[in-house]
Amino acid sequence: MYWETELGFVDVKGVTVPAALSVFPRKIYPAPRSWAERACPNPTYFKEVGRGSEFAAWQELDLFTAEVRVALRALR
Repeated sequence: MYWETELGFVDVKGVTVPAALSVFPRKIYPAPRSWAERACPNPTYFKEVGRGSEFAAWQELDLFTAEVRVALRALR
């Protein structure tokens, strides 16, 4: 679905605000670190977690919550 669309979901965006990134392995679009850093050149936090998918907030609530907490601490 993402590769066929013309909406630019996978285009590099050049984010300039501080950002924290967690990548879940079974997402439809699991961005490798090199791609994530092109979109967000200076991430304050980056982690490829061991489990979870497109709906990690429902499927892996404890892991998702821990990632949000660590990411927010890194943005301080």
